[in-house]
Formats: sequence, structure tokens, C-alpha cells
Amino acid sequence: MQHCYINEDDKGKKFIEAVPLVAAEFTEFGDVIECVDSVKSFEINQGFTTRYHNLADVDVTDNDGKAIINIFRSTPLALPIQIGMMERHPKGSQAFIPMGTNPYLVVVAPKGDLDLTKIRVFLATAEQGVNYHKGTWHHFCLALNEQSDFLVVDRGGKGDNCDEIALIDEQKITIRF
Repeated sequence: MQHCYINEDDKGKKFIEAVPLVAAEFTEFGDVIECVDSVKSFEINQGFTTRYHNLADVDVTDNDGKAIINIFRSTPLALPIQIGMMERHPKGSQAFIPMGTNPYLVVVAPKGDLDLTKIRVFLATAEQGVNYHKGTWHHFCLALNEQSDFLVVDRGGKGDNCDEIALIDEQKITIRF
């Protein structure tokens, strides 16, 4: 049985603490995309470039899907941030790579039926991207501080590739960070 990450304050309000994003804690949900010593890297372009190699498994080929690249411009939500919905992409992975200097929040839950007690919240730096595995539940991108752009690699092609669940008031969880 997995640990429940949701807590209650003295007034009975549900909250979850954001923890730093680290690859070892995120493997169930996807890949952390970052340039760190623990990933394979090598010199290219006559030694002027370091290639950090194979950082995420882009999985988009279901139903003749193809990889597409987008830019999402995200506006921060008002504080305190509440988790009011979750979504998943059953036909492909989805990667978010920040294009600025602001941190952001990553809200995820395991594949399968959405279990609100298994939601995790990670605080990502501007030097970290994420690649959600196919079917992983997640909140839309939660920019912090100011409007932020993200390079997004996901699936284009036939078929509906987004399931969304809106949370009712008593299910909503406040994020603390």
C-alpha cells in the first residue's frame, strides 16, 4: 500500500506539500529532463557542445500518432493554489521543458483509476523538465511567479488523447510550497 501524501490542517482543510523534483522520486510518473552528472553525456560538435543523451522516452505512436512540438504559455494561478482537476493522455507521453527562469509545480498521480490519496506535488526548477508517461494523471502546468513558456512535446494524430476529471469542492487539495 502506498503512502497517502494528503494532510489536513487544524481546520480540516486538505493540503499537500510540494517536494523538490528528483528523478528517483518521479520514475513512477515519467522522466525528469535535466543536465546532471547522473545522465549519459558526451562531447559533440568538435568539443564545443555537451550532449545529454536520451533524457526521456517519447511514446506517441498509438493509432498512427506522431511527435509534435508546441509552446504552452502558462499564467500562474492565484495563491493558495488548489488542485481542481486532473488529466491524462492515454495514447501518448507529454513532455514539458521550461523556456524561462521560473520554477513551476508538477502535480501527478499514478496510472489507472484516479486515486486522490496518491497525488504527489513536486517543485521543479527552471532547469528541469518533465516527461509524463502515457496514462499518468497530472494537473495542467502550474507556472509560478509570472507567466511562463514551456516547450511541449506530445502526440498529434487521430483519436481523443485527453481524459479530464474536475474535482468537486470537498475533493480539492491546497498545495503548500
